[in-house]
Amino acid sequence: MRAPRRTRRGLGGLTVRGRAFVAAGATAVVCAVVLGQATLASAGVLAVALPLVSLVATRASRFEVHLRRGLSPTHVEVGGTSTVHLGLAVTGRVPRGTLLLEDQLPYVLGARPRMVVRGVRGAWTGDVAYPVRAEVRGRYETGPLVVRVRDLFGTVELVREFHHTGALTVRPQTHALPRRTLGEGSGTSGDEQLRAAAVGSAEDASVRDYRIGDDLRRVHWRTTARTGELMVRREEERRETHAVVLLDNRTSSHEGVGHGSSFEAAVVLAASLCAHLARLGNVVHLHDAGGLLVSAPAGGAGATQALDALAVTALTDRTDLAPLGPRGGVGRRDIHLALLGRLAPADDAVLAAARARAVAAHAVVLDVARWHPDQLRAATVAAPLREVLHLAARGWHAVPVGPEDTVTGVWSALSAARRPAGVVR
Repeated sequence: MRAPRRTRRGLGGLTVRGRAFVAAGATAVVCAVVLGQATLASAGVLAVALPLVSLVATRASRFEVHLRRGLSPTHVEVGGTSTVHLGLAVTGRVPRGTLLLEDQLPYVLGARPRMVVRGVRGAWTGDVAYPVRAEVRGRYETGPLVVRVRDLFGTVELVREFHHTGALTVRPQTHALPRRTLGEGSGTSGDEQLRAAAVGSAEDASVRDYRIGDDLRRVHWRTTARTGELMVRREEERRETHAVVLLDNRTSSHEGVGHGSSFEAAVVLAASLCAHLARLGNVVHLHDAGGLLVSAPAGGAGATQALDALAVTALTDRTDLAPLGPRGGVGRRDIHLALLGRLAPADDAVLAAARARAVAAHAVVLDVARWHPDQLRAATVAAPLREVLHLAARGWHAVPVGPEDTVTGVWSALSAARRPAGVVR
């Protein structure tokens, strides 16, 4: 990308040093005329001419800068480091001088990097790189880049500013979780479940009409003889399991500020759970208080989509929970995982309806008062226990969580629910 020229009228291209030369030279000329000192006048004319001639020569140089911007990697977790790569190409009759580079950065990525490239003359190409470290999740723009070129004497400065930026996505931290089953009810465990059509007799459900190209070894001769039509055994159809994850992002449900808030703890939990479930072969439907955020397919790609959505999720002033609609899964084969803060009375109907549609329902109830430094310990015990018991009475397996609990410990508590032998993750 080529930078647009920033044109400065008159003496706008002079630096502070250049203006000082002009002012000092003009003063010397005036004093020389008054005092009759020819030598002083010559020195004054030279001081004025030096920056002005350099300014004219620099403006006539047809100086251009081309930029190639890159970011590696483009996605990092909180605490991770990415590298910004800047490929520069200078064209035109550039007088020998210095390149001053300044890239714009949001404050959460650190101070603005300033780099100096000396000895630039004529056509020049080079690469510059610098690291950025992200401590807060989100999506940030790196750039634009401002390039300043100064002459050999530092009296003239040309400025080129680019509009191109690079996007860096900072995802919440994830924690590796043990491969344990989660849920209760009938079904099979594994990355996918097998099902057959459920119409007619068992024999009818396992066969279908012959199609050109079907393997003759699959012909079901008994049914063929009975119906008079060539029939073949059905292939087993694969069905993916679905997990619906609800992240309560209402401001009224959480306490604390910034990294130390209960909401950020819930985001880290949601990130680890979504990534784990997706990599185990579940389709993950991530909801917040306002509704569906993303439906992520099973596998690593689905984990990536869920983490990208969680990178930019934020608190909302909404006071109610949107219903978890049927798009969250197929029939009653959903697993529901709710990451809840402080509950409101109106939430009861939404959570009860969600439980009725799920094969298993698990809730993490954050003891949000413990993220508030001014809360009394007595007040922090009763509220989450009441909510856990309230959810348990409505069929949820609820687990209270405080600031000291680890993600792995929460997962172990969730997977410790009593269940029969056949489970869905």
